[in-house]
Amino acid sequence: MDALRTAVSALCETDADTGSSDPAANRRKAIRITGKIATLVAAIHRFREGKQPFAPRPDRGHAEDFLRMLNGAEPTAEMTRAFDMALVLHADHELNASTFAARVTAATLSDMHSAVTSAIGTLKGPLHGGANEAVIRMLMEIGDLSRVDDHVHKLLAEKKKIMGFGHRVYTTEDPRATHLRQMSRTLAESSHDTKWYDMSRRIEKIINDEKRLNCNVDFYSASTYHMLGIPADLFTPIFALSRCAGWTAHVMEQHLHNRLIRPRADYIGPSYPQAYVPLAQR
Repeated sequence: MDALRTAVSALCETDADTGSSDPAANRRKAIRITGKIATLVAAIHRFREGKQPFAPRPDRGHAEDFLRMLNGAEPTAEMTRAFDMALVLHADHELNASTFAARVTAATLSDMHSAVTSAIGTLKGPLHGGANEAVIRMLMEIGDLSRVDDHVHKLLAEKKKIMGFGHRVYTTEDPRATHLRQMSRTLAESSHDTKWYDMSRRIEKIINDEKRLNCNVDFYSASTYHMLGIPADLFTPIFALSRCAGWTAHVMEQHLHNRLIRPRADYIGPSYPQAYVPLAQR
């Protein structure tokens, strides 16, 4: 995420529309940023693995080409469809923290690259991005379907949070999770290895039965991404890859109907007047 944040900021210097935030320029920048983030995430991963990155193929679809650039192999049709669906489902979701950060930056009439950089920095925080990474690490720690019940009941007994469940917006099942559950199952069956899906389904049933909580978008995206060959620590950069479409749409909307986002605060400190004390006397 640090590398991606810095790279997106640097893209501003080579963008043909730097210096303009009119609607047409913003739309062109949004398309370029959305495409380039996919190339950047794949390249960052390849470099850290000591491998050479692959150049993007303009004749390929966005989801298909990302998987090719990341894994160095042509994805199957099922893999491409699953990742494309995941990108669509994560593209935008109301005024979450990173989208709000992008709009606050844009509201000062700063440029789109700055707004997206703000969003990436906000997404980096573990209270926003990273939930699906925590889910796959939990699945890896459990390791086998036979160990699910004991592990989950132990977490519940210790009152530890199980990531991927509950949502502040949805009181019923997150509608995005419905689609990702099916994609996880499809990928598992096409690969003839249903381990990760079966474990996920069992965890979901236990939490449904005992806590009355429904899974959210992060829960099944974890097993889906894992079966696509995506390393766990790339899950949050992939969130940025998909959410970039939403961020840039919000920036364009903010610039079209701008009003400075400037919350007020109530001062609750010592009452006035206060005597000034020189620094040397404090």
